[in-house]
Amino acid sequence: MKKILFDARLLIKGGASGIEGYTRSLFHTLLSIDKDHKYELFYNGFRKVPLTEFLERGALVHDWRIPSKFFDASSKFLKWPKVDEVIETDLVFSPHFNILKLAHAPRVMTFHDLSFIHHPDFYSFRKNFWHWLQSCKEQAQEASKIIAMSDYTAADIAATFAIPHEKIVRVYSGINPMFHEISPDDEQFRMFVQERNLRKPFLLYLGTVEPRKNVPAVIRAFNLLKTLPELSEYELIIAGAYGWLYKETLREAEHSPYRGDIRFLGQVTDEERVFLYNLASVFVYPSFFEGFGFPPLEAQACGTPVVASNRTSLPEILGDSALLVDPWRAQDLADAIQTVLTKSRTQTSLRRRGLKNAARYTWKKSAAETLQVFQQFL
Repeated sequence: MKKILFDARLLIKGGASGIEGYTRSLFHTLLSIDKDHKYELFYNGFRKVPLTEFLERGALVHDWRIPSKFFDASSKFLKWPKVDEVIETDLVFSPHFNILKLAHAPRVMTFHDLSFIHHPDFYSFRKNFWHWLQSCKEQAQEASKIIAMSDYTAADIAATFAIPHEKIVRVYSGINPMFHEISPDDEQFRMFVQERNLRKPFLLYLGTVEPRKNVPAVIRAFNLLKTLPELSEYELIIAGAYGWLYKETLREAEHSPYRGDIRFLGQVTDEERVFLYNLASVFVYPSFFEGFGFPPLEAQACGTPVVASNRTSLPEILGDSALLVDPWRAQDLADAIQTVLTKSRTQTSLRRRGLKNAARYTWKKSAAETLQVFQQFL
């Protein structure tokens, strides 16, 4: 039985980003659909992370007690360690571009986007240094095959890293089936509404609060909408962990004349995300740069109309199932939101098209297509 070694370093911090969700969901689905190969995981770091969710499903976990900074620096400058000389394997899969050196085994790796190259201003100095340490172009050129999250990202990788197009395969991600419409009579749903005091209608942004996501534009659009009498009762809910350089968003909210109607919930649980999507009148996602874009699809799967950016991969992923606008123009964003909130036919149409669009993205399909890539080397 051929062995596939899964790079699980992304999971050791216990975060909830889209990339970590991709890693966890893809691996669980591969374990479910592929009984012809043996899967093992590895990670490094001083802290022992049990990853019991995978151990319970029969996957062997290798934990190397090597500090991440030392591992990355050694891999970059000394080209050591070569993982397949320590762990015997027939293929290595990296769900992100964490630096890794191999002696002989083929490597398939996923690139989610190249925002860190095109917009280093979206990231902190520390994060930009980490990106440099990963030697992404060199890794892309050394990889046996690259999985891109969208056609947009595939073309971007080919152009930016001078990679032949035939070396890149587009495999769309899936959407977790936990994102679905919930009955207003659901007891836990009703308790959540009461506990969070979410009785007023609201606009929702859900995702990491960081410059790339363009959350200040949501606040500026909200300020414009609140001047309209028919929309004066609405609140703005901003949910998600604080990322790097998040304070600009907090300052924008503090300076809003409607700051009393802007609420930051911080990081929320998966169940709370489902509830928030179901409650929102509209989901707003004016991101400057996306390689795929999980949140708008999750919102659509919950039956919520979406207004999103018309940049990078989002037109490809959302098509005509959402209203797409220039993320630099707060007035355009406000106009689109107003259309959704005041025109019932638009709401109904976006809801129907959104549900149909979200249904296209399943983890079973994503894992099956990923497995087809693996099989080229097994």
